[in-house]
Amino acid sequence: MTDVGSSRPSADRTRSAYDLEPPPTAWTGWVVFASAMMFLLGSFQAVQGLVAVFDDGFYHVTESGLVLEVDYTVWGWVHLLLGVVIIVCALGVLTGNAAARTVGVLLAGFSALANLVFIEAYPIWSVIIITIDVLVIYALIVHGREMRSSRM
Repeated sequence: MTDVGSSRPSADRTRSAYDLEPPPTAWTGWVVFASAMMFLLGSFQAVQGLVAVFDDGFYHVTESGLVLEVDYTVWGWVHLLLGVVIIVCALGVLTGNAAARTVGVLLAGFSALANLVFIEAYPIWSVIIITIDVLVIYALIVHGREMRSSRM
């Protein structure tokens, strides 16, 4: 019997055949890293907030020794809410959402500023959180687009 089909190979109809964006590189791992760091950062912020709310005497200086003279309970609620919002934003970053990346950069920047103002109260903890903020900002700005293109 003879083959009545075409001798021409069939066209590749996969997503990559029509994708105009370059294929994702190994840098996609940076975005996953940023999301993981955002989960960690949000947890650290929440712990810092809970400590400030429930134990004012834990910190090295009183409220008058801070850059901004604000009650530790207020600082605690700011850190706690910031931590929860960062954790929610980390979920959006994992999905490749561009808005979540933008909000993540803004939240990490705000977190760094808040901890810079809070640095007199607990210097080592604040420096660790600021360092994580810088890593998150770098990963989201430089390599954030690649997570979106790696999704199916």
